Amino acid sequence: MSVLSARLKMIALAAFVAALGSAILFMDAAAEQRSTIVDVATGDPEMAAAIAKARATLPAFWASWEAPKSNEDGHSLKVRFPTHGTNGEHIWMAEVKKLPGGRYSGRFANQPRDLPGRRAGDLVEFREAAISDWMYLRNGKIVGGETIRPMLRRMPKAEAEALRARLETP
Repeated sequence: MSVLSARLKMIALAAFVAALGSAILFMDAAAEQRSTIVDVATGDPEMAAAIAKARATLPAFWASWEAPKSNEDGHSLKVRFPTHGTNGEHIWMAEVKKLPGGRYSGRFANQPRDLPGRRAGDLVEFREAAISDWMYLRNGKIVGGETIRPMLRRMPKAEAEALRARLETP
């Protein structure tokens, strides 16, 4: 697969995931009223468990990222960025790279909502402690994506079913 087609496939995946509300924002109840993103309250136990599972299985992501099989591509990380007045915005990152000194970089796969001056496609750096989830495609199905699962109950039924069908392990 060419670099361009792999990039387009990853952009399509990011757009698909973003369109279905998988960019999670942890925030206070007042801010939830103005969001079209699936909002999850800070401290939600189901989401906290999903993040913990994703972080515990991060080595599986890095193993595939470093040596992907021919049927694996579209490696993305979900990263928490601090925001003013909320507990942070969690955004999927495309074009993930490891940098020296324990740093990472990636491009916003969707439009940040509470990060003024930031746009989809912007290149940013982050630390491993900010990673809240990971995913990649295997045979066109989403592997990982632990934080997607708790959101399925909060989504409109048709959107949830479409996304569930894309998960390798629903």
